[in-house]
Order: sequence, then C-alpha cells, then structure tokens
Amino acid sequence: MLNSDHGHARKQRFKERLHVLHDNALHRKLRQHLPAAFNERWTRRHWMHATLFATIGALVATIVPGFSSTIDSPFPDAHTSLALPLPPIATSRQQHTPGDSWHVLRVERGQTLSDLFNEAGIPATTMHRVLDFPGARDALVKLRPGTEIAFDMPLSGELRSIRFNRDNENRVELALTGDTIKETVSKRETSTRTVVTSGEITSSLYTAARKAGLSPSAIATMTDEIFKYDIDFSKEVQPGDRFSVVMDETWREGERVDTSNILAATFTSGGKTYSGFRFDRNGKSEYFDADGRPLKKSFIRMPIQFARLSSNFGARKHPVLGKMRMHKGVDYAARTGTPIMAAGDARVQFAGVQRGYGNVVILDHGRGHTTLYGHMSRFAKIKTGQRINQGTVIGYVGSTGLATGPHLHYEFRVNGVHRNPLSVTMPPPEPLKGAELAAFRAQTSPALARIQGMEKMIYADASPASKPREVASAAPRSNGNKRG
Repeated sequence: MLNSDHGHARKQRFKERLHVLHDNALHRKLRQHLPAAFNERWTRRHWMHATLFATIGALVATIVPGFSSTIDSPFPDAHTSLALPLPPIATSRQQHTPGDSWHVLRVERGQTLSDLFNEAGIPATTMHRVLDFPGARDALVKLRPGTEIAFDMPLSGELRSIRFNRDNENRVELALTGDTIKETVSKRETSTRTVVTSGEITSSLYTAARKAGLSPSAIATMTDEIFKYDIDFSKEVQPGDRFSVVMDETWREGERVDTSNILAATFTSGGKTYSGFRFDRNGKSEYFDADGRPLKKSFIRMPIQFARLSSNFGARKHPVLGKMRMHKGVDYAARTGTPIMAAGDARVQFAGVQRGYGNVVILDHGRGHTTLYGHMSRFAKIKTGQRINQGTVIGYVGSTGLATGPHLHYEFRVNGVHRNPLSVTMPPPEPLKGAELAAFRAQTSPALARIQGMEKMIYADASPASKPREVASAAPRSNGNKRG
C-alpha cells in the first residue's frame, strides 16, 4: 500500500516538473521572438498595436452575436399559396362568334393545300367541299411560297371559315354553316407614293439597282426601254457610272409590292448623262427626251432575235430557181418557230399566203413606209386591219414558199420602192407638238428637279455633269417621298 502511494506521488511530481519545463521553454521562445515585449517599459509602437488589437476585439464581440442570432433563427417566415379562379371563357368564344380563333398558316416551298389542311387538323372532305365552291379552286390549288391562308376554328375543332387572297386586289372569306357556304369579298387596300432613288455601279448594274430598291421589272424598263437606244449595257457600263430614278411605289398591308412604274430616269456613263421622261400620248405611255422627241426609234433594224444574216440585199443567184434575180430584202437564218417581231408601230395590211413568199405578213407603218415578213411557219394572233405596236410578235420562222430552209425574208419599202433594211435612213419618230408639248414641258421640270436634288445631296463631291440628253416620264405626284 505504501509502495502504491509512493509511486503515485512520484508520477505527480514528474507531471509538475514537465509543466514547469514546458512553461520555461515557451517563455524562452517568446523572449527570443518578442524580446521588446518583456522589457520593463513598452515602446510607443507596442502601445499602438495593443490599442488596435483591443479595438478589433471589441468590434468582433459586438457584431458576431448579431449575425449569430439572425442565422440561428429557428422560425423562418411562413409562405402561403392561395387558389385563384381562372378567368371564364369569353361568351363570344362559347357561342362560336366568327373571328375569335383565326389560325394563319404561311405556305412553305413544296407545300400543297392538302398539307395546310392536315397541319390545321381539318379533314380532306372539308377541303374538297371548299374547293368545289365556285372560284375557290383557281386561287387555292396553285399556291406560291409565302402565301397566307387563315382558318377560323372554334373550340369544337371544326372549320368555321377560311380566308385567302383571290388576287392582288380581292380577299375572300368563305363561311361554312351547315351545308351552305357564304362568300364575303373585301378589297385589299393599296397606296401609291412617288420616291426618288439613286445608285452607283461598283460591280454590276443589276446589283446596284437592286440595292437602290428597283425591282427586276423596273431594271428591265430602264435597260430595255428607256436607255435601250443610247447605251449598250453589255459593253459600255463600267464602275463609277450612276443612275437616278423617279418611280411609283405600290404598298399593300405594309408590304411594298411593285416598283415597276418608272416616271423619270437619268443615267451617267462615261461622263455623259442621258435622261428620260414618261408621258401619255394617244392613251399609250412613251418615254421622251427633254425636247419632246420619243426615245423609241421608229423602226428596229433586226425584227428577229438569235438569228444570223444569211443573205444580203442586192442581185444574187436564187437558191431555188437557180437564176440571177434581185434580192429585194435580207434573209435571217433561224430555227423554225423563232418569234418574228413587228419592226415598228403599224397596221396589219395583209396576213396570208402569197406566191413565193409562202405565209407572209405586210405591215403599213404610215408615211409611205411598209415592211414584209415572208416564209413564216405560222402566224401569231393577228388579223388584217389590226393595229399593233413595235415588238409585237406577228409570226414564227419557217420555210414556206420558195425556201431551202427555215429563215425570215425581210423587206423594207418606202413609197413602194424596196430599200436595203440594213442601211436605209429610218424616218425620225413623230415629236410632241402643240398642247401635248406644253403639257409635257410642264411635267418635265419638277421630275428633273427632284433627280437633281437627290444627286446633289448624294454626289455633292462629284463634278457637275454636262447638260443631259433628257429622257423622262410624266412628273411625279406631289405627295411623293424621297429616298436617300
């Protein structure tokens, strides 16, 4: 028992000794790293550090308990869900009032009317019932991409009405009630405004014109009608050339649908400016220069396209008769069926069969000028006495009469005397006179002023062009909007 107590006392003394040694070692390390702290007097630096640590400790003791109470809150705010009633279905919808449930579908490329009905969930029997209605089939069978068709379908899912555009001016709505269909036709309102646009060629005329807002038909009017006789667009147009156009824009339901109506135009190429103005004469629109002379020539030299000259004017050995005879015209070799055009505005003097000419057409152009077109395979839709315009197709190339192959025999006569169509001096077109000329001049100035104003604004840094050879159309309407 004594040995046990003695061992316990020894262990206790040993532990106390270890604590003393540990404290002494810690004290020595502190004196080693912080010797100044164990001097008899603290320096000002020690007092500043002590004050700073005391302040931080006080702030921590104040702030931390506040966060702790917020985080440890055992009772979060309660959230309550309320059951709200849905708004009732409108009475008009319940009673199947027309116009409350239209579904508009736009035709995609390759889609048919059957595809649209399937997409809308309408049975084929209903589609055939709609197509059987007079006038509906023509408008609905040949659908173009982008065309919109609207279906009015109530909650029952049955087709109540269908709406589509019959043409550019009329919209049709077919209401299906029982076994009957009621048609309602409404006008598609359009508005027209006159604008001025301009462009400069950098790569091609077509690209520049499209960028300026001209439609393909408007570009064709500019190249094939207004400036056709003054500019060779296949050779003479080059980067830096520019054009300006006064035209009518037709808008329908917020969409521009037509820009083909050109009222005036100018084209500057190679430092020279050409221009043209449109004016109505004898109920027909034509383009004139500033002096009232028509831009369109009285006659075109070659009344057939895609052909080659196979026989010239003058004496030759006839290919069929084998004798020397005067060839009173020129021959153009072309494939059978190639269209033949009237060389100028005329009245059909004769259309029928005539000796060696075979199927032949003779046109009277007035002032003693006539033209003849022979060896046709067949006639176009013309008849004797009918008035036709320059460029009208009057027949088709063939080899009727005394001919060895398909070609057009073309003659030009002045007061009954045959002239060489390739070298004869063509008569000038009839200019405007009197009251027509005065009216034309009154319309020309405003149109040209609008173009000059536009070009001055866009091409302010360009040197002024020489006085233009004017080609223009009737003056633009006063409510036109400029485009820049």
